[in-house]
Amino acid sequence: MREWAGLGLLGLPTVLLGLDVTVLYLVLPSLSAALDPSATQTLWIMDAYGFFIAGFLITMGTLGDRIGRRRLLLVGMVAFAVVSVFAAFAPSAEMLILARALLGIAGATLMPSTLSLISHMFSDARQRAVAIGVWATMFALGMAAGPVVGGALVEILWWGAAFLLAVPIAVIVLACAGFLLPEYSDPQAGRLDLVSVALSLATILPVIYAIKRTAVYGFGVLALLFVLFGGAAGVLFVKRQRRLASPLLDVTLFANRAFSAALTVLLIGLVGVGGTMYLVTQYLQLVEGLTPFAAGLWMGPPALAMFAAAIGAPLIARRARPGIVMGLMLGLSVVGYALLAVIGTGDSIRVVVGFTFIYLGLGAIAALGTDTVVGAAPASKSGSAAAMSETVQELGIGVGVALLGSLTAALYSHRMAETSQASTEVAERVTGSLSGALSVAERVSPRVLQAAQEAFTMGVNIAAVTAGAVTLVAVLLCLVALRHLRPLGEIQEGETDQR
Repeated sequence: MREWAGLGLLGLPTVLLGLDVTVLYLVLPSLSAALDPSATQTLWIMDAYGFFIAGFLITMGTLGDRIGRRRLLLVGMVAFAVVSVFAAFAPSAEMLILARALLGIAGATLMPSTLSLISHMFSDARQRAVAIGVWATMFALGMAAGPVVGGALVEILWWGAAFLLAVPIAVIVLACAGFLLPEYSDPQAGRLDLVSVALSLATILPVIYAIKRTAVYGFGVLALLFVLFGGAAGVLFVKRQRRLASPLLDVTLFANRAFSAALTVLLIGLVGVGGTMYLVTQYLQLVEGLTPFAAGLWMGPPALAMFAAAIGAPLIARRARPGIVMGLMLGLSVVGYALLAVIGTGDSIRVVVGFTFIYLGLGAIAALGTDTVVGAAPASKSGSAAAMSETVQELGIGVGVALLGSLTAALYSHRMAETSQASTEVAERVTGSLSGALSVAERVSPRVLQAAQEAFTMGVNIAAVTAGAVTLVAVLLCLVALRHLRPLGEIQEGETDQR
C-alpha cells in the first residue's frame, strides 16, 4: 500500500506540471491588461515554459540517476514553488518571461523524477504499467483542467493566483516524501559531463525554437538554420556519448527495438494529438462561440476517456500483447480523426465525440508506450529513459501544433484570399486568421464571418485527414515492430523487464 500512496503523492506534481502548460489560456487577457506585453513577449510568456522543459529533460533525468531521484524531485519542487511565487507577482512582462523559463527548468527536474521513481517503486511489470497509466493521466488531466482552473482563479482573485497552486502542493510533497518515496541513484554513475549537457541543449533548444517559430510564422530560412544547427550539435552529442564511460544519455538504448519503436509511436501519436488539440480548442471558441471556460468543460469527456484508456490498457495487456493493444486503441484514434474530417460548423458534439476517440488512443500509448520505454532500460538508466520519453512527447506536441496549425492557417488564408473588403486593414485581418476576422466582426458582413468560420473548419477537416494518416503509420508500427512484446501477465514479479 505504501507504493500506491507514494503514487498518489507523485500525482500532485504531475498534475501541477500539466496545469502550468494550459493555465494561461484563460489568464492571458487579464495578464495582458496588467503587464501590457508586446505580441512577441506574449508568445514567449506562453511558450517559454514548455521550451525549457523540453530542453533540460535529458540533463535532469540523468542528474537524478546520479544524485538521487527523490532528492532531485524535492529540490525541483522547492524551486518550482519559489519561482511560481515570483511569477505570480512579476512586475513586468520581461520578469514573467524569465519566471516562465525558470519554471520550465524546474519542471524538467520533476517530470523524469516522478516517472523514474514509479519505475523503481513498482518492480512488478503489471503494477508498474497501471501506475504509469495513472501518472500519464494525471498530466493529461492537469492540461485539461488548466483553462477551467485559470478562469476560475482570475474571476475570484487575480491573474497571478494561477501560479500559486504550486505552493500548497510543494508543502505536501516535502512533508510526505520522506516516508512515502524511496531514494534511488545509480551507484556506478560517473560525474556529470558538462560538455554533453551543453551539446544536448544545443541539439534540443534550437529544434524546439524552430518548431515554435514555424507554428507562428511558417517554415522559413531562419527555422531551417536552427534545425540544421541542432542537427549538427546532435551528431556531435551522439559521437561524444559513444566515447564516454558515463554518458549523459546511453545511446545504445536505441539499439533495443522495443525502446526505439515505442519512442517513435509516442512521437507520431503526439504529433496528431498536439495539433488536433490546438485546433479543436480554437474551433469550440471561434466557430461554436463558447467561452474558454465552457470549452474547457467540453474537453471533460475526452479527459475521462483518456483516464479510462490509460488505466484499462495495462489491464488488458496482462492477457494480450501490448503492441496489439496499442495498435487497436490507436485504431480508435483514427476513427476519431475520421469524424473530425467531416465536421462542419455547428458540429460541437461530433467534435467532442471524435476527440474522445482520439484520446482513447492517447491514453493507451501514454501508459503502455511509456512503460515499454522505461521497461526496456536497466534500472540504473530509468531516469534517462524517462527523460527521453518525455522529450519525445514534447517534440511531438510541438511538431503537431506547427505542422497542423500551419496547414490549417494556409488553407484558411488561401480560401479567404478572394474575399474583398473596403479597407485594406480589415481585409488583412479577415484573410490572416479566424480570430482576426472575429476581431473586426462589426466592420464586415455576416456572410464574410460565416465564410471565415467555414474556411477554418475546412482547414480542421484537412488537418484531421493528415493526422489520421500519420496515426495509421503508428498503428502499423505497433502491430509489426512491437508485436514481440509479451503480455504483462507473463512477466513475473522481480523478473528483469529489459524488452
